[in-house]
Amino acid sequence: MRAFSYDRPDGVDAALRAVAGQAESGSPGSAQPPVKFVAGGTNLLDLMKADVMRPDRLVDISRLGLDGIEETDGGGLRLGALARNADTAYDERVSTRYPMLSKAILAGASAQLRNMATNGGNLLQRTRCYYFYDTGTPCNKREPGTGCGAIGGVNRIHAILGASDQCIAVHPSDMCVALAALEAEVRVTGPRGERVIPFAEFHRLPGDTPQIDSTLAADELITAIDLPPQGFAAHSTYLKVRDRASYAFALVSVAAALELEGANGATIRSARLALGGVAHKPWRDREVEAELAGKPASLETFRDAARLLLREAKGRSHNAFKIGLAERAIVRALAEAAGVEHP
Repeated sequence: MRAFSYDRPDGVDAALRAVAGQAESGSPGSAQPPVKFVAGGTNLLDLMKADVMRPDRLVDISRLGLDGIEETDGGGLRLGALARNADTAYDERVSTRYPMLSKAILAGASAQLRNMATNGGNLLQRTRCYYFYDTGTPCNKREPGTGCGAIGGVNRIHAILGASDQCIAVHPSDMCVALAALEAEVRVTGPRGERVIPFAEFHRLPGDTPQIDSTLAADELITAIDLPPQGFAAHSTYLKVRDRASYAFALVSVAAALELEGANGATIRSARLALGGVAHKPWRDREVEAELAGKPASLETFRDAARLLLREAKGRSHNAFKIGLAERAIVRALAEAAGVEHP
């Protein structure tokens, strides 16, 4: 690990002043920003040890008082950016009203990591691509312009949707997939004031700038994540398919939420569907969700939705199996959410 300086500000304003002038004001993050916020450090410190991230300065924000979980005036829930993942998952309001989110958090990482990792940090974690972590190989996300080693290399865990010829890495978070399905909002603050970013607009697809993961500016700080009143508590699930049941990242994951109506809940009134492990960001397709509305909650409907959602999926030499795996996972998750028996 390279030498760095360390600050621990005593408030949000002090934290923002600590990065002022060292981050590119008003622009999203670069491949090697000179200063980084650190809280739980469960991802950043690993990247620094591997020499993937090389900040000159760390600003410790772990004691800024942003660790509460509170009711909002609109009937939703506000998750503090510095609340630990474990505390969030086990909070009774989260587990009761947003069970899909609680299940997603508990499916991610290990208990030890969840006890340290923060909600804000979860949103900002970097990809687990082999080539991103290996500084001896080309990676446009780590060093723009060097190429993507995964495209012609080992790409079993990589993207089947939304990739570009610059990067085929996937976002690793479980929590973010559920937040995408819930249509959460990310509250941030910076030198230009506070703003709210709809979750669908927070993460980016790689395009020509895969080193930029999100629309958060380099001099902005996440303060909270707002959950809407509708948590789909009655009919939702989070399904994660991975190589082993213990600590492992998703090959494919599905956050499925349904609002049912009619006799015995036989008809879909509205649907939310988000995929993880398949793209550079949690993947949603509102066209598919709209197609589900008014349809019977049946395996046939769910199979049609899965095929439509994956219509543009592209497999590569090692990950083509993900397309069929994702199709089956979507059907199973929707069936579980609807309470429909499935094979």
